[in-house]
Amino acid sequence: MEKGLFKCIIVVLKVNLIKSMKAITRFFDKLEDRVRARLSHRSIIYGFVGGIATVVFWRGVWHSSDILMDKGGFWGWLFYEPNTIIWSSIILLMTGLFVATFIGERIIISGLKQEKKATDKTEDEIKREDNRIDLLSIKMEQMLKSIEEIKSSLKK
Repeated sequence: MEKGLFKCIIVVLKVNLIKSMKAITRFFDKLEDRVRARLSHRSIIYGFVGGIATVVFWRGVWHSSDILMDKGGFWGWLFYEPNTIIWSSIILLMTGLFVATFIGERIIISGLKQEKKATDKTEDEIKREDNRIDLLSIKMEQMLKSIEEIKSSLKK
């Protein structure tokens, strides 16, 4: 009897934890959208805020790595600088983040298409591009409907 009750409590706790995590994720997702919407019109301030937060984050990672390296043993070996270059490069290459992190997909794509970087585009250019994408999407939907109509008429 106690075993069944214990399992039931565990299941309830897991469900509540999952719900809480979804609520937290939803909150930060909406907060991020609002902050990005505000900061996107002030790119210099956005750059400073993002730059400072990024540097402080990586400073924390750097110092944590130093603390672990100073512990010696496995952690000392793992966080020894030449070893960190090797294993972090392998992870970045395996996950596809190596190029994305150091160059960025948008820069590569804009270079291949010989177009301006997104930061060099005006708000009007971006809106026109979005409108073109919306029009293409509508045309694709119309084409799909036409294809479905042709298929149905061929089946008859």
